[in-house]
Amino acid sequence: MLNNTHAHDKIKEKYIRFLKLERSASPNTIDAYIRDVQKLFDYVEAEGKDVTEVSLTDLQTFAATLHDIGICPRSQCRILSGVRSLFRFLVLDGYISDDPTELLESPVLGEHLPEYLTTDEIDVLEDSIDLSIPEGHRNRAIIEVLFSCGLRVSELVNLQWSQLYPDEHYVRVFGKGGKERLVPISDRALKEIDNYMPWRNSLKIKPGEEAYIFLNRRGSHLTRTMILIMLKRQAEEAGIQKTISPHTLRHSFATALLEGGADLRVIQAMLGHENIGTTEIYTHLSMQTLREEILLHHPRNIKYRKENDGNV
Repeated sequence: MLNNTHAHDKIKEKYIRFLKLERSASPNTIDAYIRDVQKLFDYVEAEGKDVTEVSLTDLQTFAATLHDIGICPRSQCRILSGVRSLFRFLVLDGYISDDPTELLESPVLGEHLPEYLTTDEIDVLEDSIDLSIPEGHRNRAIIEVLFSCGLRVSELVNLQWSQLYPDEHYVRVFGKGGKERLVPISDRALKEIDNYMPWRNSLKIKPGEEAYIFLNRRGSHLTRTMILIMLKRQAEEAGIQKTISPHTLRHSFATALLEGGADLRVIQAMLGHENIGTTEIYTHLSMQTLREEILLHHPRNIKYRKENDGNV
């Protein structure tokens, strides 16, 4: 067991270097991959095996174990994706000659439509902010930038002044894997940033934090958790019943664009999706909204509701 653990630690070190240098993976992505593959290492060590000796049968049993301990299908898929990545590395680095994950199946997922807010709900959310509190204008600017630009929360907390081009109305964003994209920014979002500036200028900014746009009271750039807590608290204040997160505003951005007539390829570029299939989820959202509108406003349905209401 001890020898296996030591060997696995060496493999993990090399795998991390591979993700950094060959895949240009971000620190957050690397942390997520290592957390997931650690579950496999723990499993094979408990079985007294080395990861390089693992067979397809072992992996199928491991996958079944994930289900048995109550991990949801979506998380199972993510873990198994990390396991596949690890074994591709083991083949490339010469640890093994054949990849046992080639025939490993992931659980079937039902269609999941992400939660999103309408433009009216975004307005309600922003209007509920108490602008008399010190960070009120900052929070309003954060919500508007997330909704107007469709940024990931990691992109927002790392956003620096050098990435903002107000005269040209765009933001230079560094997404997953350090990939760069240009995203338009609205006059409304720029105005909210301007309104936030007096409070920001009053802060005692910590050395090395000056470049970041959004700061906390202590003069340091924000974390993803801070943004999540702020949004959940604000949604409660606004009386919004939906469960929201920073990603909800990204979904809201994409849905608003699609409903406004934007081409799916344009939305893909704005979101920084590598695969158009990832962006296509928003067509389902749009169709869902269309279906609800038809059911609500079609004259046959209106007449049916009136007739049935009269019989109640």
